[in-house]
Amino acid sequence: MNQLISLLVENEAGALMRVAGVLTSRGYNIESLTVAKTLDPTLSSMTILADVQDDNRPLLIKQITRLVNVVKAVDLTESNAVQRELALIKVSSVKPEMRASVAKEAEIFRARIVDVSPSHYTLEVTGSPDKIDALIDLLHHYGDVEMTRSGSMAMARLPSNRLPYPMFRQDPSEEESEPTPVAESK
Repeated sequence: MNQLISLLVENEAGALMRVAGVLTSRGYNIESLTVAKTLDPTLSSMTILADVQDDNRPLLIKQITRLVNVVKAVDLTESNAVQRELALIKVSSVKPEMRASVAKEAEIFRARIVDVSPSHYTLEVTGSPDKIDALIDLLHHYGDVEMTRSGSMAMARLPSNRLPYPMFRQDPSEEESEPTPVAESK
């Protein structure tokens, strides 16, 4: 079964390789892996979806947490988390009489048409992996489908299971300062 892991890592060369190495050296298949910078330029957020047996999940989190560049690792598999993917889907060889139907299907799935030519549509869709799979299955009826996906991104909803994402707020000294009065001219 797939395990959804969210990590906060130092933004250093080799951090991704070390995390992926823990998974691959133990024979776990990585289904998706996404990495992006955070508001703090010294940290990156990483989301991993890997095929891990249920009894090995806690051990894997411990092994990843021990890595040098890992600030925190959280298992979001069973938690209340928001999980999304982005996909670009090209439907080629669309018959002219089916073009309106493809546009309607895109609207139903809240996908955006980002490119059009006489023979194809390119759609952009975000949502759960199941939603994207359902759209892809449906679009096969309209023509040849080609697609690329971002991989899963996830964020915990509950404070008890979230990463310590850096948050930047206004400096408290700026909030309390009074505005400087402007001298009126006569």
